[in-house]
Amino acid sequence: MLGSLRNGALSGRSPRAGPARGRRERAAPAAGRRRRQARGPEGYQQTMVDRLANSEANTRRINIVEHCFGAAGQPLTIPGRVLIGEGVLTKLCRKKPKARQFFLFNDILVYGNIVIQKKKYNKQHIIPLENVTIDSIKDEGDLRNGWLIKTPTKSFAVYAATATEKSEWMNHINKCVTDLLSKSGKTPSNEHAAVWVPDSEATVCMRCQKAKFTPVNRRHHCRKCGFVVCGPCSEKRFLLPSQSSKPVRICDFCYDLLSTGDMAACQPPRSDTYSQSLKSPLNDVSDDDDDDDSSD
Repeated sequence: MLGSLRNGALSGRSPRAGPARGRRERAAPAAGRRRRQARGPEGYQQTMVDRLANSEANTRRINIVEHCFGAAGQPLTIPGRVLIGEGVLTKLCRKKPKARQFFLFNDILVYGNIVIQKKKYNKQHIIPLENVTIDSIKDEGDLRNGWLIKTPTKSFAVYAATATEKSEWMNHINKCVTDLLSKSGKTPSNEHAAVWVPDSEATVCMRCQKAKFTPVNRRHHCRKCGFVVCGPCSEKRFLLPSQSSKPVRICDFCYDLLSTGDMAACQPPRSDTYSQSLKSPLNDVSDDDDDDDSSD
């Protein structure tokens, strides 16, 4: 099911994926359910994570994920890491929404492009959960059941198939982040990269409001505010250490503010709805596989 959080250590039930299922993880008997109710859902969830840490079944699951990403993916097996669940979510990329396979661990969030469902993925992305904050997105038009995943390096919107799946994903992510911060003693990150405005939301430059985008006059994204801007309005570069070790493209508006030290004003308020992005794509130069950091 699209967006379903499967293989979940926090689900309190046996995983639905066949290869990763072990006898030790079948549905809890009546006595187990009574103990879960006595401890409360969060206490039971943490007990499940602790029990699965370093177990053979958990190691087997993680090995399967590593195998699906192949040699190009990063090793994922470390002591104490638990695969909480996985599922397909719709990620709002710069060109159009695309299906991505997500894996939630107790300390990281991993996602990649789907080559062959349940067998092969590429373009692996790993996000440390201690840097993550999430915000719900209001339903609008065809885009429903979404939330923002925000980190200092990259932020984006994802959508589940149902409200229930959205709730499960958000609850599990928040629980993992809370547990990580509690153990480390760190405070939640207040800094996050801007969510890029999808290309299809801007037919003209969002700064000068004059330049029309064509196959020749390309769209660019300001790395500070996330606006879609034209080339002349984004010729400058500025060092944003949380995003890159090299100066990155930013719009003139943000450059002027950053140069004067007014960091907060560089991210003006904008709608958190993205209904326009599901419309037919405009005439773009190319359809990126993803909104990677290297793309404009």
